[in-house]
Amino acid sequence: MTHEQIIRALRRANEVARRAMAMGRHPFGAVLVAPDGETVLAEQGNIDTVHHAEATLARHAALNWPADYLWQCTLVTTFEPCAMCAGTSYWAHIGRVVYGAEESALLALTGDHPENPTLSLPCREVFARGQKKIEVIGPVPEVAEEMIATHRGFWQQR
Repeated sequence: MTHEQIIRALRRANEVARRAMAMGRHPFGAVLVAPDGETVLAEQGNIDTVHHAEATLARHAALNWPADYLWQCTLVTTFEPCAMCAGTSYWAHIGRVVYGAEESALLALTGDHPENPTLSLPCREVFARGQKKIEVIGPVPEVAEEMIATHRGFWQQR
C-alpha cells in the first residue's frame, strides 16, 4: 500500500470506530484491504470486550478468502492490535497489519478502565514469536491524533 492508501484506509477504519461508538460499543474499527491497496473487502467495529474489531474481522476473512489471498491483504485498524487480535490475524494468514495509534496512547486514555484493561505487549512482539513474517506499519503519526480524538472522553463516561 502507498502512504496515501494507508492514510485513507486508517480514516475509513476510524469512521467504522465512530459508528461502533454511536451504537454504544467501544470506538475501535478495522478494515480489510485487498492486495490492490484500495478495495475494502470488509469492515468491522468493536462488538464487546472479547469480540474486538480486528479479531472478528480476521475470523470473517479466514472463512471467506483463501490463505494465499489473505497473505497479500492488509488489516488496517485504528489502534495497535492487542495480543488476541494480533494472534487471530496471524492465524488467519493476513500478511500485513497497519495501525494508526499505539497501545500506550490507548492506555493513557483508558487508564485502568475495567472494560479495556490494555496489554502492554506490542503486536510486533506477538508476530516475532511466530513462524511467518507479518509486516507491521504503525503508528502513523499523520493520523494518530484523529484515532485518539475518537476516544477522548469516551472512557470517562462509561
